Amino acid sequence: MGEHISFVVNGTPRELDVEPRRLLVQALREDLDLTGTHVGCDTSQCGACTVQVDGMAVKSCTMLAVQADGSEIRTIEGLASGDVLHPLQAAFWEKHGLQCGFCTPGMIMTAVDLLGRNPDPSDDEIRHAIEGNICRCTGYQNIVAAIREAARTMQTGATAPVGAQA
Repeated sequence: MGEHISFVVNGTPRELDVEPRRLLVQALREDLDLTGTHVGCDTSQCGACTVQVDGMAVKSCTMLAVQADGSEIRTIEGLASGDVLHPLQAAFWEKHGLQCGFCTPGMIMTAVDLLGRNPDPSDDEIRHAIEGNICRCTGYQNIVAAIREAARTMQTGATAPVGAQA
């Protein structure tokens, strides 16, 4: 038996009928085709599934879709504004904060939460914020540099068109 839920995803009202045990990550990926939210571990260890729910970073593999009923959800697909990358997306590109890219959406969504709470974090605060996100490729130094750069960019209000290179 399904449950009828509704929420706003990336600014668009959406309604779904879901099984009560369906995870939010499954609803986003499989029902709404928002595949930027990745499934890495199914145990909330890796952070690849991180999205924003009502403005807070949430690991969507540990939240039931029915728990998101009435919420506002933002995924990695909802960050860019048309042809303008979000400053975190641009900084990850410019500072080489990604390699394989698997962890990147969750890492960026975690950083959005951090910069929303603390617009000028120290490197230690950045590292603490992302400690629930695993990257097996980068060694984290460039990720920290990208988040630091995005914080600086967001404070000055600069933006980058999609496809722009440093």
